[in-house]
Amino acid sequence: MEMSKGVVLSEVREKITAIDQRLLQLLAERRQLSLSVAQSKVDTIKDVRDTEREEELLIDLIQRGHKLGVDAHYVSKLFHVIIEDSVLNQQAWLQARVNNENESPACRVAFLGAKGSYSYLASHRYFSRRVESMIELGCSTFDQIIKKVESGQAEYGVLPVENTSSGSINEVYDLLQHTSLSIIGELSQPVEHCLLTSQKVDLEAIDTIYCHAQPYQQCSQVMSELSGIKFEFCDSTAAAMEMVQELNKGNVAVIGSQEGGQLYGLESIKSNIANQKENHSRFIVVSRKAVEVAVQIPAKTTFIMSTQQQSGALVDALLVLKNNNINMTKLESRPIQGNPWEEMFYIDVDANLHSPAMQSALTELGSITKQIKVLGCYPTEHITATKIPEVLLEINTPI
Repeated sequence: MEMSKGVVLSEVREKITAIDQRLLQLLAERRQLSLSVAQSKVDTIKDVRDTEREEELLIDLIQRGHKLGVDAHYVSKLFHVIIEDSVLNQQAWLQARVNNENESPACRVAFLGAKGSYSYLASHRYFSRRVESMIELGCSTFDQIIKKVESGQAEYGVLPVENTSSGSINEVYDLLQHTSLSIIGELSQPVEHCLLTSQKVDLEAIDTIYCHAQPYQQCSQVMSELSGIKFEFCDSTAAAMEMVQELNKGNVAVIGSQEGGQLYGLESIKSNIANQKENHSRFIVVSRKAVEVAVQIPAKTTFIMSTQQQSGALVDALLVLKNNNINMTKLESRPIQGNPWEEMFYIDVDANLHSPAMQSALTELGSITKQIKVLGCYPTEHITATKIPEVLLEINTPI
């Protein structure tokens, strides 16, 4: 759209900046009010989410936005992010209260890789709601993360367990089988792979790409279309980005996130290179001490079990969950080391460990399985978007 005569660009930008600053102030005020809502739910024991109110709020906002010429999809997407932030902040506050967390303003967190890795980004995102500062303990292996937490060198460890593109991370599941640590949290981190370089160059100038094996696998389709490329595999994405930064050459690139690359002075020359455009990694947070999940918060419980070596044993175990009306969200099998052809099953369910249904299910499972062990009960951090009538999203924005 062309500007009218007499409009000064600098003046328009100043007005936009002033509006942005007001928006930030209002968002900060809304955040504080949402914590007051959480405080009011302590005595009433109401759920953190009131989906009926959220739906009414969104419908009203969309209708008001329509009158102002604001697109319905834009309003819906914007306020979903605001609602998600509000819910997660309320959950973090309630969790700190129910677990009597009087910790220091800083905590030590072990994660894979160094500055800029997806684990680094996930760790900062998770603990930004919980502590004032995070002491970073980058590790080169998953086993090292576990050992740092077990030994007390770190209060928490952040481990990736699955990706929507490449599937489960088997090494982490195998480590969970033998650790005494408890899962105390989870989060999903968007994975937006780009090709990053230290210099602004055309894609045709690249002949070497540094990467971690998993991002390479998640971008295999685009990578296979590139000709004459040499791939150098590194222990982590952070190590690959650091290598490209140090080389500072126009012929080398790295597969990583734009957000992580900025920490190394790298810029994207090709974005959206993942096989799946909706690509997320799920992380778990482990600690030496288990947590109790506030009753206002939806909870998830993870446990492992091994069944008898007989026909229908696994089916019988899963029927226990069904009969107790417990929803299973994940079932993963891994071989039991030292016991050929025997499997350990990892199961995630939507249930609080201390609920009557979950306690009943664990008692029943204990009587029909060879082994059962709870790995943790923790808040569910996947916030589904509030549903609104599709007809509202189809409203044409006035011109």
